[in-house]
Amino acid sequence: MLQDFPFYITTLHTAYASGTTPAEVMQEALRRVDAAGDPGIFLHLASEAELLAMAEALGPFDPVKYPLYGLPFAVKDNIDVGGWPTTAGCPAFAYTPENDAFLIARLRAAGAIPLGKTSLDQFATGLNGTRTTGPAPLNAINPALVPGGSSGGSGVAVGRGLVTFSLGTDTAGSGRVPAAMNGVVGLKPTLGALSASGVVPACRSCETPSIFALNVDDAYRAYQSAAGYDPADGYARPVATPAPGAPRPLAIGVPSKATREFFGDTAQEENFDATLAHLIAAGHKIVELDFTPFYEVAVMLYDGPWVAERHTVIEDLMRDDPEAVLPVIREIVGKAQKFSATDTFRAQYRFRDLKRLIETQIDGLDMLCVPSIPALCTVADIAAEPVAANSRLGTYTNFVNLLDMSALAVPVAPRADGHPGNVTLVAGAGEDALLAALGRELQATLAPAPGGTGWPLPPLAPASDVPAEDEIALAVLGAHMAGLPLNGDLTSRGARFLYASETAPDYRFFSLPGGPPHRPGLLRCTEKGQGHRIALEVWAMPASKMGSFLKTLPAPMTIGTLTISDGREVTGFLCESAATASAEEISRFGGWRAFLETQSAKADT
Repeated sequence: MLQDFPFYITTLHTAYASGTTPAEVMQEALRRVDAAGDPGIFLHLASEAELLAMAEALGPFDPVKYPLYGLPFAVKDNIDVGGWPTTAGCPAFAYTPENDAFLIARLRAAGAIPLGKTSLDQFATGLNGTRTTGPAPLNAINPALVPGGSSGGSGVAVGRGLVTFSLGTDTAGSGRVPAAMNGVVGLKPTLGALSASGVVPACRSCETPSIFALNVDDAYRAYQSAAGYDPADGYARPVATPAPGAPRPLAIGVPSKATREFFGDTAQEENFDATLAHLIAAGHKIVELDFTPFYEVAVMLYDGPWVAERHTVIEDLMRDDPEAVLPVIREIVGKAQKFSATDTFRAQYRFRDLKRLIETQIDGLDMLCVPSIPALCTVADIAAEPVAANSRLGTYTNFVNLLDMSALAVPVAPRADGHPGNVTLVAGAGEDALLAALGRELQATLAPAPGGTGWPLPPLAPASDVPAEDEIALAVLGAHMAGLPLNGDLTSRGARFLYASETAPDYRFFSLPGGPPHRPGLLRCTEKGQGHRIALEVWAMPASKMGSFLKTLPAPMTIGTLTISDGREVTGFLCESAATASAEEISRFGGWRAFLETQSAKADT
């Protein structure tokens, strides 16, 4: 009955509502693992008895209590699952923890069931997935290609449809490269959002657990359940996980044509160009950037003193049992010993200079869009150039965590040669929902069946236009709208776009004197229906940030209740009536953008 049944959240929960049991799904998951015939995917697999016990413990289907009810998931083997061995890809390092890692406990509490521990590049050092002591997992689409690393087993487990989602970790791109290589989604969240307690670190100061899934919605829902502030993790921080809003016109930075790197892979270059053309056609603004400083930051992660963080984890093993560490890993981590404390500070100074330069470049942009990988990588490529070929895979990934950015690897249209296309959306810390809002639309519009499953994507549910419990819906009508001068007052406080609309026909609209920035004023008419409909945007503002935002509003601006065209009421901007006495009424334009366009046209003539 369940053979070839899609393991999406929506399809599994529909099946559960119709009488399918989690025990049946766990048995099907084990059957799929056996049918895959790939001993390189899992380093440890739960027994049928274990899985049936976990399934039985959930009780009747209850998606309110258990938002991830009955979903099988896989765990990269550098993350602790109580009672299962953690090896980090090195048998000599293995230990068996008594307790689950913090995020495993959260996922179990949400109803998800761990299926097993997956293969990885040893000590999470690598981006190709073949730096293993046993057999490497086979790419889910083409076994001649590397699976991607270091979370190779997790990427393949999802790409083969064995689980609904899987956990990886990401320092240099290990939560994104396997997604690109296997045609699935890779969500690399804001640093600190997912606890690292119970995770064997690689570079603790700039890494995070990550999530692979077949589609963006499933990845994000797993992220919402896994995320939570862990006071025991010194790098944890509270991060909001609101539902993604509707997509809006965005300003998106991309590598300039002069600084793009594809290493001769013309199919990858053409695929990226096609994705950018789609974004432009969808109304987004593409801004080319000199990517040279990004590349310089990327190189620092492995060629700078940050590699010493990896040495802190395996220093004793490297000294006492060096042969237990793969030669390529010894070579990479061994570089730590050549750096002095002085070198570390010099590298930090250079990094800060580059970070400031990059911040200047991306000021005013909503996000970046880059190729997830610059070129396909084969097993033969890695055999010929173990370090150089691996390094190329990190061209567009290595800089992200050092710069404290969030990222989402998203499947797009296939390349001309049929291999999966994938781009990565990158934004500032806390912008995970914004990335998901665009990513889910991109995948639904462009991408074929994910991974090697052949399963059609489920229908895209409408984006939520309702603020979360800890948010306040705020209507803006002027310079705070997307792309206008004061929008940063919203986005810098974690506000997210919900939807565009217009007021009920009960308002008059004015261009107030003063500026820059120039501001409009909205005035309610004394009688309903005696005014105009005025274009607006509704944003969700974190309630904790509302006070600081209100302090930025100068007189005569006020906050009141607006009625929008569908009859809903929302908090929004109004102005004092006295301020309109000397102001130009611009109601006939129907909105601030239309008025600004007219003013711009006048200036041009």
